[in-house]
Amino acid sequence: EENMTVTEDFSRVENTYQMEAEVCIIFSDFGKMQNVCNLLIEKLGTSVTINPPHFYHTPEAIDTLRRQVCVTAVGNTRRKAQEVCRLFGQALGKPLLIKEEETKEWGGHIDSHLSHSADSQTLQERIQNATAYASCRVFAVFEIKGKENRRNKLL
Repeated sequence: EENMTVTEDFSRVENTYQMEAEVCIIFSDFGKMQNVCNLLIEKLGTSVTINPPHFYHTPEAIDTLRRQVCVTAVGNTRRKAQEVCRLFGQALGKPLLIKEEETKEWGGHIDSHLSHSADSQTLQERIQNATAYASCRVFAVFEIKGKENRRNKLL
């Protein structure tokens, strides 16, 4: 209910009363939005008009994207460092320093319900224009441990 607003308008036309209602719903799941739209059209037929969706990202969603990109960059850095250590017969230890050096973001409409030429765009174009991208470059220093020979440990 917090993501839905309903506006009703009653009017009298000659001897009848007419009601128009506008329902605005914010969906976070594209598939669910399609299912609801299809159900409304199926049940209400031509008496319902469904406007094209407006896609946008909330500040919280963009913040989550930034964090996920940074965590993924650190994970990638650790995996690469592990591969290098294996190549030289070493073991990767704990991180000594991790620094986020650069973050880039592009695309996407952040918290914007209206787009300038939304009516002339196809659904695919709207999705593409609203898709947000981010990249992150990190600098990491890891402890490197020498692999001890197992035979020495057993003796």
